[in-house]
Amino acid sequence: MSNVQFPMSNEGMFDIYLQELIEWNKKFNLTAVKTPDEIRSRHFEDSLSVLEAVDLQDQVVADIGPGAGFPSLPLKIVRPGISLTLIEATRKKAEFLKHIVSKLNLQNVEVVWGRAEQVSKDPRYSNVFDVVLARAVAKLPVLIGYAFPLLDQRGVLIAQKQDDVSDEIKDSKPVLQKLGGKIKEIKKVKVSDITRSLVIVEKF
Repeated sequence: MSNVQFPMSNEGMFDIYLQELIEWNKKFNLTAVKTPDEIRSRHFEDSLSVLEAVDLQDQVVADIGPGAGFPSLPLKIVRPGISLTLIEATRKKAEFLKHIVSKLNLQNVEVVWGRAEQVSKDPRYSNVFDVVLARAVAKLPVLIGYAFPLLDQRGVLIAQKQDDVSDEIKDSKPVLQKLGGKIKEIKKVKVSDITRSLVIVEKF
């Protein structure tokens, strides 16, 4: 188990993110988590737990269904070298993402309004990503179907899941056989009082 600490060196950017999220949330209900402490723990620190599974530095990364930006935008703040594409199907959430990316002056970030299964058919996004991230989007077999058309060969999907993923792993075997991939690792992380499984799926 690992405890992920909030990166104090980036505190200013996270403070701006927090304030903007709270303000926008009053109008658009971007997240059910509303208090500053909960946002820091259940969104920011939870997002950063992905670094327990992959050492992000300069990879080309996509985030499927980030909502208000999780997990990818906190990761972009602490790993500015990554190139990031956020694929969000809900228009108001996509608008918030564009706003916060501009507000934080984040470079090499694109927000795409659309569904992953449609976006992946666009040659600009098909088979190009080193890493695809997803948190609370869909069950793992469905998520693999969304992510694999986006991933380059030997790219990895990192799915943030609850502690017990045994049924989802079992149910993923047929789609992995069909699409060509494997469960590379399941990394357990603890953030606050929540234990998560980071499921790392490699595309052949």
